[in-house]
Amino acid sequence: METTLKIKAESDRKVWFSMWFLGAIVTFGIAFFPMFYRLVEGRNNHFRKEAEFEEQIAACAEKRDKEPQAKTELYKPMNAKAWAASIIFVVPVFVLLYVLSKDLAVHERNQDAFLAAALPERVFMPQTIPIKTYAVLTLVTLGVGAVYWLYKVVNLYNAHFKAHLQVQKELGRLMEEEKIVEHM
Repeated sequence: METTLKIKAESDRKVWFSMWFLGAIVTFGIAFFPMFYRLVEGRNNHFRKEAEFEEQIAACAEKRDKEPQAKTELYKPMNAKAWAASIIFVVPVFVLLYVLSKDLAVHERNQDAFLAAALPERVFMPQTIPIKTYAVLTLVTLGVGAVYWLYKVVNLYNAHFKAHLQVQKELGRLMEEEKIVEHM
């Protein structure tokens, strides 16, 4: 039985910083709990879907007797409820911002290397996340810089999700073209 790559271009859920931040102001910070929950849960879902996506690409390459690309490292899912609840102690907010920033930077570097072997032209460009700059800004401003860091993390994840959707569409198009050429 012939298997084909089934790439369904599926977008990850975006988090709208301005909506959540204004909600947090109105609710005296309570809206930060579901916001952080959505950030961590979105990260977990994206990394899970990415692992499935890479397995499909590797299986397709293997079927065509091509060398499958090296898979990216597996990420451990984070407990979204525990992280969201822990922000009541304030310090975990800084840890969570650091972990979310670091995970995205590593994920993008790994994804870029993986896709460089799969795509004929570069579609995905990793973003730069100056974690040290954000951490220093947060320390110098006695924690107020964390709001800017949170804003950047949310925007970087949203931009990554948008770029990943484009990559999925491009890979789907390339696989369809390859399938059409095979049948000729």
